[in-house]
Order: sequence, then structure tokens, then C-alpha cells
Amino acid sequence: MSLAAKLKELRIRKGESLQEIADAIGVSKTHVWELETGRSTNPTLELIKKYADHFKVSVQSLVGEDINNPNEDENLVRMFRQANQLDNHGKDILDDMLQSLLKRMEKHDKN
Repeated sequence: MSLAAKLKELRIRKGESLQEIADAIGVSKTHVWELETGRSTNPTLELIKKYADHFKVSVQSLVGEDINNPNEDENLVRMFRQANQLDNHGKDILDDMLQSLLKRMEKHDKN
């Protein structure tokens, strides 16, 4: 299940509107909608953590391939835990590095 689908499902289960989620996590209603529809596909780790805290779920359950998969990728869990220990500047640097790597991989895949 995609992140977008998970966010929408959690919001609906909780019975909250887009605006209520936006107010709770400190973003615009439009941004919540963009995340739920998949128009925004690269939320920051900080935003994912806010969602996780709001819905009382783990970050891994939001970004993992399968919430109920007992064979979670332990390396990914370890990386998220380590990233969560960074200050905002460190998180920004990590996000920039990840975006750069993804762009490089995308260019490589096109060639």
C-alpha cells in the first residue's frame, strides 16, 4: 500500500477532515490533499514523523511496503531510527543527499 493510501485510510478511520489533519500537523489543507492523492511524493522525514505521531503509528508503518509484514527491512528501520536522531540541519542535509541520489538513479535508469 502506498504512503498516500495509508495516510488517507488513517485519516478516514480517525474520522478527520483534511483541514483537521492540516491543523494538527501544521501544514496546509492542500498539502495534505496532495500527499493523500500522490501528487506530492517526497514528504520530509519530519512531516512523516508528525503524521506518525498524530495517528499514533510508527514511521515504519507509514513508509514500509507492508504494515503487517513481519520481515521488515531491518536496514531501513535502522536508517530511519538514525535519521530521527539528527537535528533539523542534519535532516535537511540527509534529505538533499537522498534527493540527489534519486535523481542520479533516475538519470541512470533512462540511459
